[in-house]
Parts: sequence; structure tokens; C-alpha cells
Amino acid sequence: MRQLAPPKPFQSYSNLAKLLVSRGMIVACPLRAERKLAQVGYYRLSGFWFPAREFVRDQRGQVTLCNITQKPLRQDTFTAGTCFDSAFSLYLFDKKLRQLMLDAIERIEIHLRSIVAHEVGYHDPLAYLDPRFINPRQTANWQDRRGRQRNTWSEWKTRQTEQVNRSREDCIEWHRQNHKAMPFWVVVEAWDFGTLSKYFEILKGSHQNRIAARLGISNAKVLKDWLQEINTLRNRSAHHTRIWNQVATNPLPVLPAEAYFKNVALDQNALSRLYGLIAVIWYLLRKIGPGSHWLHQVADVIDTKPDLPGCLFASLGLPSESRFPRQLFGF
Repeated sequence: MRQLAPPKPFQSYSNLAKLLVSRGMIVACPLRAERKLAQVGYYRLSGFWFPAREFVRDQRGQVTLCNITQKPLRQDTFTAGTCFDSAFSLYLFDKKLRQLMLDAIERIEIHLRSIVAHEVGYHDPLAYLDPRFINPRQTANWQDRRGRQRNTWSEWKTRQTEQVNRSREDCIEWHRQNHKAMPFWVVVEAWDFGTLSKYFEILKGSHQNRIAARLGISNAKVLKDWLQEINTLRNRSAHHTRIWNQVATNPLPVLPAEAYFKNVALDQNALSRLYGLIAVIWYLLRKIGPGSHWLHQVADVIDTKPDLPGCLFASLGLPSESRFPRQLFGF
């Protein structure tokens, strides 16, 4: 086995603050910087000041790309005007966005649980255990890249059983104590968003279509892709991971015939970033609760984005560097 390189040496909060200054960051109050480094951690904050680091350039002045990731390489030094206080404000900005995303995703998750339990449970209260409701391709064995035998349906059943067994919800405890089989509308209370979205993904098309229609969506595959990306956003937000400038591997699909998506006119950058997900989440929220003001709250937060070198509205996926485009959403 290859020997690991030694880790970086331990640094005190005071030394870390001095390190930032030596690299060109403006630290107006070193004691405050030390307190914030102690509260949040140097490496968590480093993700927020990373875009403000200078690019590595070749002799012609061209930005050098990493051979592996193909992303621009960065120096340790910061762009002129990079302030610690602005970097920390960006951290708080991201936190507010995460809280708003979790609020919206909770509404979508609870509503979708209800729809799935109703539309599939209508056929059989124990349908969640019955492979006849599942796309046959998802019940067949397959081999992963490591040569391991896998079965998507079996793995999903194991996951949902574990969640039900761990749950202490009153409705589940009552069925457990009374030795009664748990119907669909009870077990969904134990599912997390990932289990819910995966169940939708492996359902037969006829069931997917009915569920999608309840949300006003004509293409079940679009809803499947949306749920996968929303689940990723949910996990990042729940685990306090930075979201404001994250880029998705798979761009979001849209419903091109829908007037809503014609109006917002999401470009390829938007479809891979938070702004595109915000537009999709708002589309779903309007179906669930037409009186919601969630997007107004999101717009107000986005308009407070701190001014930090390299931290642009384009990194969120917005179409311009002015402010949140309220007019595209009709307010």
C-alpha cells in the first residue's frame, strides 16, 4: 500500500488568522476572525473564500486547468479586496438559503408522500412490498462495476424496512404494538426524501404518470429527475454543506410547453445551478400552496449576496449580475 503523505501541521486560531493575512486577505479585526474560525472551522469557511483565490496562470497569462478535474487551479493568495468579514457574510448568506430550501423541500416531501400513498395504496394497502407495482427492469439482478450482484428493488425494500424499524412515530408504534400490518399511508411517515424519490423512480410508468399528473406534470421522467436533484439539495442543506455555488452533474430538464418555463427561460448555466432548482421548486410549491410567498423570501435573501471577489450571481445561475429577476416570475 502506498504510504500516505503526512498531514498539515496543527495551527492555532491566531496563527490561522495570520496565515490569511499573509495571503492577502483583509482581516479588519483579528480577534473577531479568531472567534469565527473557532465557531465554524477554518476548512468549512475555506469553501466560501475559495472563489476569491487568485488563478494559476501560464506564461501567456492563460488560466491553468487541473489535469484531473479540468477546473481552474488556484493559488494560495487572494484577489485584492478580499475581506474576511465578506467571506463570513457569504457563509451566513448560504445558511439562510439552506434554511429556505429545507422549508420548501419539507412541503414537497410531505405532499408527495401523501400522493404516493394514496395513488398506489388505493390498489393495495401493502403495495409498497409488492413487486407487481415496480418496473420489471428494477426487480432484475444486475452487476455493478466491481462485479457485485445487485438488485435495486431488494435494496430499496431493505432501506425502507430499516427506516420503519427505526421510526418511533406514534402511528407506526401503534401498529407495531398491536401486531397489525402497516398500510402504505402509515409507512411513508418513516421514509426520508431519498427513499420516497427512489420509490417513485422504480415504479411502473402508469403509477408514475398518475402521481405526476397530481402535480400538474405531463412528463413523469421530468419529475423523476427533479426529485433526484431536489434530494441532493435536501441532503446538502440538511448536512450544512455549501449550496450557493454548487454545480449539478446532470442539468435539470424542464417542461418546454409550459408557459411558466417559457417565461423564466432558464439557460444551461441556470439548469446546472441553484437558480434552476429554485425555479423548479417554486413550480411545485405553486401547485401545492398557491398562496405561498416562499420565492419572495428567496429573492430577498439572494439580493443580499455579499460582495466578494469571484462570487458572482452567475455562480448561483442567475441570468444577470444585478439582482434576482423578480419580473420573470411575475412579481
